[in-house]
Amino acid sequence: MPVFKELFDHLKNYQAPKNLNFWYFFGSLALLMVANQFITGIWLLMYYTPDASLAMSSIELMMREVNFGWLFRYLHAAGASFVFVVIYLHMFRGLLYGSYQSPREILWWTGCLMLVIFMAEAYTGYILPWGQMSYWAARVIMSLFKAIPFVGDSLVLFIQGDYEVSEVTLHRFFAFHVVLVPLIILAFVGLHTLALHAVGSNNPDGVEIKDHVDEKGKPLDGVAFHPYYTVKDVMGACIFLFIFLSVVFFAPRGWGLILEPENFEVANYMVTPLHIKPSWYLAPYYAILRAIPSKGLGALAMLGSILVFALLPFLDRSPVKSMRYKGPLSRMALGVFVVAFIGLLCVGGMEVSPLSISAARICSVLYFSYFLLMPIYTHYDTHKPAPDRLT
Repeated sequence: MPVFKELFDHLKNYQAPKNLNFWYFFGSLALLMVANQFITGIWLLMYYTPDASLAMSSIELMMREVNFGWLFRYLHAAGASFVFVVIYLHMFRGLLYGSYQSPREILWWTGCLMLVIFMAEAYTGYILPWGQMSYWAARVIMSLFKAIPFVGDSLVLFIQGDYEVSEVTLHRFFAFHVVLVPLIILAFVGLHTLALHAVGSNNPDGVEIKDHVDEKGKPLDGVAFHPYYTVKDVMGACIFLFIFLSVVFFAPRGWGLILEPENFEVANYMVTPLHIKPSWYLAPYYAILRAIPSKGLGALAMLGSILVFALLPFLDRSPVKSMRYKGPLSRMALGVFVVAFIGLLCVGGMEVSPLSISAARICSVLYFSYFLLMPIYTHYDTHKPAPDRLT
């Protein structure tokens, strides 16, 4: 078909750096998991009923009575977690090799916006089972929007469709999860891919391969994406699918991280759970929210902890991109940031206590310090000279 011929011709002509390592698997793996979510989501849509009294029953029906219903449900539920696994690792690679620096600012910003959109998609999907944790998670997040000055109450009324979280809210979130947000995701996936092909892939050395070309205009340090990297991506996908399917078949509830035990109970408006917690992939931001006593400031800090990634092209003053050539201060700062993020992830899923709140505050300070102090430590840090060509 002409469309596939054009696609393969483009892949053959697209030049990628010849030294890409395993960290570059996660971009294609994210696309693979998005495809999994779309396919399994369409199948689940055939049996799900967006009704407060029937939502849980429809899920039980597809799990127990529909052929392979349990498989599609577990693929979709586990897939939501693995989407964020590959996205977080994909972003870490960007921090490691400076993929946010010129000329890839637009590429980085579209990725940051996609992170927010994926969070919205995951959150709206989390509400659909209408279990105990789903309902009260909706109550908690909706209360945060009320803290927005001037427009908070109107925004909450628009999102939840009622003055309280109710069946109308379930219908709204169903529409957001199934139609609105997926369309936005598809648009941003296209924009992200176009931006990538416009500026080219970064590489572990942080060297621009377009600076050295032959008489035909092809980069001297580049190779055709197909077949060289398509073969590598297939290999990476096989290893990843082995891990993913092992979880789906042998630990589909993910030890309570993928499917919480509390969410197998039908939503009860009259009983508040002892411990309300989000999914693990949203736990770091929830921990930042809880670390600040003021609800308004906590909501701003939580939103800022996500949007601050977009400022990295302006904050990094280092003359080199890759961590291979940056000095000890930059390496230590990235290491502390990773520890702080993992600490927030763990604390966000714990019960509220003086110890967990103190740990959340310490990790929050370390988290934001990575960004706020970046102009200082990248400016004064020592660095090795980056090579002119790929090593």
